[in-house]
Amino acid sequence: MPAASPLPFGRLDGRRAFVSGGAQGIGAAIVRSFAAAGAKVVIADLDAARSGAVATDAGATAVRLDVSDAAGVREVMAAHGPFDIVVNNAGIDQHAFFTDTSAEDWFKLIGVNLVAVLACIHAALPAMQAAGFGRIINITSEAARLGSKGGAVYSAAKGGVIAFTKSIARENARYGITANAIAPGPIRTPMLEQAVAEGGEKLRRAMTEATLLRRLGEPEEVAAAALFLASDQAAYITGETLGVSGGMGIGG
Repeated sequence: MPAASPLPFGRLDGRRAFVSGGAQGIGAAIVRSFAAAGAKVVIADLDAARSGAVATDAGATAVRLDVSDAAGVREVMAAHGPFDIVVNNAGIDQHAFFTDTSAEDWFKLIGVNLVAVLACIHAALPAMQAAGFGRIINITSEAARLGSKGGAVYSAAKGGVIAFTKSIARENARYGITANAIAPGPIRTPMLEQAVAEGGEKLRRAMTEATLLRRLGEPEEVAAAALFLASDQAAYITGETLGVSGGMGIGG
């Protein structure tokens, strides 16, 4: 009896994907990866110029959206969905000791890094449940698992993303929906470059030396993990957090 033909690895033909924060960095790499794999991608980002350029390059659609605005998210999901795949990538950071932050800072960080994830999944789930299929991929951070000196609120919000992802996986497995998180380590992105500009090259060296591989990661390496989790090959994986961090935090 001949062996079954393997599924085309990482193909997303016919799938509709929503990617928040897709204007640059990891998000832009995910958009390009998904589009190249055959998905129809909608980019949600406040930076209309950059997201428009990525959309033009990838053959995607760009929508200007504050993803922490639940009402706005519902409108965009209704207009451009339903979506088979939702990637919550939008994020912001602030490098300051906790005692030097304000309540305004906390709400902004939690709004973009956690509330936006809730808003996007809340809007997308009914259609996924009705279809009996869905792939949810939430971008968290190794800071959620290790903590971050100068990034306490960011770490707290990203830790919430991991707990939320596990809960959504439990609630929606019966609908054929998987939910997983990706925890990047130090990735060569505009956010990291901004942190280095504020903290100096000493910070870059510290982040590099915190990894076993002794290098910064590339956005495309995170996008590869997202493509796998979105594909049929990952159908038996849910509730997990996949580190893409060069071995950060396991010692060496």
